[in-house]
Amino acid sequence: MATIEKKEKSQVAIALEASREEFAAALKKSYNKNKKRFQVPGFRKGKVPYELVVKYYGEGILYEDAIDEIVNPAYVEVVKENDLKVVSRPELEVKEIGENGLKYVLTVTVQPEVKLGKYEGVEVPYSEREVKDEDVDAEIERMRKRNSTLENVEDRAAQNGDTVVIDYEGFKDGVAFEGGKGDGYSLKLGSNSFIPGFEDQVVGHNIGEEFSITVKFPDEYHSEELKGADATFNIKIHNIKAEILPELDDEFVKDVSEFDTLDELKADIKKNQQEAAANDAKNTFINETLRVVAENTEVEIPDAMVNNEIENMAQEQAAKMSQQGFELNMYLQYIGQTMDQYKESLRPMAEIRVKNNLVIEAVANEIKMEATAEEYDAEVESMAKAYNMDKADIAKALGEDNPYIKENIVRRKTVEFLTDKAIKTEPKADAEAEEKPAKKTAAKKTTTKKASTKKAEDAEEAPKKTTKKSTKKAAESEE
Repeated sequence: MATIEKKEKSQVAIALEASREEFAAALKKSYNKNKKRFQVPGFRKGKVPYELVVKYYGEGILYEDAIDEIVNPAYVEVVKENDLKVVSRPELEVKEIGENGLKYVLTVTVQPEVKLGKYEGVEVPYSEREVKDEDVDAEIERMRKRNSTLENVEDRAAQNGDTVVIDYEGFKDGVAFEGGKGDGYSLKLGSNSFIPGFEDQVVGHNIGEEFSITVKFPDEYHSEELKGADATFNIKIHNIKAEILPELDDEFVKDVSEFDTLDELKADIKKNQQEAAANDAKNTFINETLRVVAENTEVEIPDAMVNNEIENMAQEQAAKMSQQGFELNMYLQYIGQTMDQYKESLRPMAEIRVKNNLVIEAVANEIKMEATAEEYDAEVESMAKAYNMDKADIAKALGEDNPYIKENIVRRKTVEFLTDKAIKTEPKADAEAEEKPAKKTAAKKTTTKKASTKKAEDAEEAPKKTTKKSTKKAAESEE
């Protein structure tokens, strides 16, 4: 029989006990599990009788596995019978063990109580970014840069925008430091890929010149030895290459897209940017609606839930970086940040996510939101298409009425319910709104049909694709 006591911060203490007979049976199971480990003079290893093991080693040698034999199934049963929504690992405290059996307390954190405030008809500012001709022109210019070529320059000094091939070696207090040397390195001036001041001092020098520059490493530089340090670099320029942009005409359009004229390309870019702006406005409205509803809600969020979400976010980021060929640990080491510091930086967003999830679940329960059989079937079919698998195979792998799938449907429908009921208002044009940084819209780019002959200078210049048939993917809401 379990005794459940509610404590502070959504913690619950579960007091349980096992009789001497139950504990004795668990000791026997522990003995059978570990008997090959025991060795007593006169007996072969693994053949020492139970009574002699207890006499020779003491009964305590069997306690750890015996406790597991009793505690684990009892814990699972109590959680199920009392419908406890546990969000942390149980902490075990043994109160009594031995002749009178086993008495113990399991302390867990459970999902907190949520007191909803107003969630229907909340007022939320709504605005959509206007796509201007300058935005289209900027995208066209990015396309030209992605398809530019490099040509050797011999009759002038290096300028910003040029790519120079250099040898360099860095010195601190007259001594060369590790990682400060490169031969035949291609550096685009103005890319800010080197420490501040380096590229600026290469500008103005000619092919064949050998010269020295002085720089100061940033205080937040990843190397402890070089943080905030003054350094000198000896440099030699071997080559200067200028970026040549293609002519902006119909031939360029045919070469880089599936359109025939510049007007067609511009029209497609504008349409894509308008759709991106609409999606951005929609997602911002969803996030703001959840924020307002969450502000109206009373809930004390347990640290365990936030910490769990931080771990999830860190794993998500590591997986994303891995797909791009990077390791999160290596990246953190490069920027001089520990994993603990990185995880702590995720805490504010983790708190928002946890509260939003709790609010959505509470609203879903309040309005009795459910996933219909038709919606479930459509979700399975959508997954089958996404993974290019047979629908029947996906359904079999998921099992009947997969709770995760149903939960996602309910969650999505609840968010739609809240945003449909929300009242759109004009954004406040006050000082606070003006000071708030504008969120950068990831507008869909029109892309090359042919591979560019030039390497992308940075991640933002990666090629993208434009087709006459619109196949845009809406940006996901950051909930």
